[in-house]
Amino acid sequence: MKKIQTLTQAELTDLTKKGRVVLEFAADWCGDCRFLEPFLPEIEADFKDSQFYQIDRDGSIDLAKEMNILGIPSFVVYQDGKEIGRLVNGERKTKAQVEAFLRSID
Repeated sequence: MKKIQTLTQAELTDLTKKGRVVLEFAADWCGDCRFLEPFLPEIEADFKDSQFYQIDRDGSIDLAKEMNILGIPSFVVYQDGKEIGRLVNGERKTKAQVEAFLRSID
């Protein structure tokens, strides 16, 4: 998973314009984000048709506010430039929950 420290609206538009893109908003200090981190490579492997990016929520706070990302870790999925699903809340997420969410939007 590629990590992005700072993401602007223009960069988001460019990043998500083609194919399936999964954004995970997270932060280094977030315990729930760290809990999920060991499972992210497995999740990526299970969804090879998607490009995954981890966005530093603190480095991209303006974009996070615009997108209504109020809790982390949170996931937003795009298909060819259009948002098609989101798992956005401040609760701890398991690998099974994230994968069930990703399957639900297929």
